[in-house]
Amino acid sequence: MIVNSASFVTSSALLSQCPPADKPEYAFIGRSNVGKSSLINMLTGRKGLAKISGTPGKTQTINHFIINDNWYLVDLPGYGYAKVSQKMRRQWNRLITEYLTQRENLGSLFVLIDSRHEPMDSDLDFMERTALSGIPFARVFTKSDKAGQRETERNIALHNKTMLETWESLPPTFVTSASNGTGREALLDYISETMIFFKRDI
Repeated sequence: MIVNSASFVTSSALLSQCPPADKPEYAFIGRSNVGKSSLINMLTGRKGLAKISGTPGKTQTINHFIINDNWYLVDLPGYGYAKVSQKMRRQWNRLITEYLTQRENLGSLFVLIDSRHEPMDSDLDFMERTALSGIPFARVFTKSDKAGQRETERNIALHNKTMLETWESLPPTFVTSASNGTGREALLDYISETMIFFKRDI
């Protein structure tokens, strides 16, 4: 897929505020500071499309971007550690749950995982809940350039081993780097290939 156009549409604090569900959309989520905004900017080729912040938990709403005028890229609030109140975390969790379970045009959820770390309970628990809810998702390991190939491969292998202790099979998996563009083509091709299954239903 070639990204010819990408622009911000709206930020939604409630599911009812999201754009009409008339186009397939692909959502991105992960722990705070996983590199989500950088990955979105790398995928779209627009450096300032998603605002990058040094403050974990900066994304507090559902942010829609229209890509090539025919699908939405969605930036969701993160999960895990963030310097926010318990009340705010509950609001985010409710918003995320409503979006994932009720947004009928969601093509796939991309769960971002920092490739520099060994498996973390927050990532594993989130993916398990997502699978049990019947939500299609893929793993996206980020920051592969930061740790080096050997450590990245070791951590991903450990993730796979840990998940296969309770999972029958692994979800689609991508390895990315926002710095050097690793994984960009593979992710965009995956979106393009899966989009055809949703156009008929929307």
